[in-house]
Amino acid sequence: MTTTAAPSATGIRRSVLDRATAMRLAADEYARYLDQLRSLDAGDWSRPTECPGWDVRAMATHNLGMAEMVCSMREYARQNAGAARKGGKFIDALTSAQVEERAALTPRQIMDRYAALVPRAARGRRRRSVQMGWLPMPVIQTYNGIGERWAFGFVFDTVLTRDTWMHRVDTAQAVGRPVVLTPEHDGVLVADVVAEWAQRHGRPYALTLTGPAGGAWSHGAGGPVLELDAVEFCRTISRRIPGEGLLDCEVPF
Repeated sequence: MTTTAAPSATGIRRSVLDRATAMRLAADEYARYLDQLRSLDAGDWSRPTECPGWDVRAMATHNLGMAEMVCSMREYARQNAGAARKGGKFIDALTSAQVEERAALTPRQIMDRYAALVPRAARGRRRRSVQMGWLPMPVIQTYNGIGERWAFGFVFDTVLTRDTWMHRVDTAQAVGRPVVLTPEHDGVLVADVVAEWAQRHGRPYALTLTGPAGGAWSHGAGGPVLELDAVEFCRTISRRIPGEGLLDCEVPF
């Protein structure tokens, strides 16, 4: 393992993916989620997901809102200001506002709007990353009981792709269909997640992840030997399902 989203010398967590790879993953993940939405049956949209209070349709409106947010600085500022006015935990306020604002959209309207803006969203993230990626975000993020400062680039280059990916997994779980996975896309994304997980817990381990997105990683000697499906690993460390020991170390998605 050679890369990890570790904090920089200034204590700010930054993306370690090179921008070309990060933006390829972003564009491909938007396209895969759109393909998934287009594959849904009418009854699938109302199926509950593992995210409390969200069915498949609500999850899609969140993803739509998040993609719209990165298309322009005006929309980015509007959504962030609205979340700040709602109060409470910022990410919860932001995502709930995205769902509430798009509550009247039909599945067809959601898909059409998403399809129209996907290329713009990928370009917008690239621009934001170049323009402000090095700047620290004003809101402290707390993971594993520790407050962290993130660079905007960590969000634009890494976290937003993980967010869409995990919601694609959530949707597949909800409708009872396999999620489309390939080593070239999902395997790269999962490897980055594993690297960050390893940096966060900092202990010896040997990890084997099975499936198309899997691989094998290790560090040091004497640590636990873990083997599980790559998607289940990500569901576990995103706290969708319980984990013990090193699998209780949370990674942002």
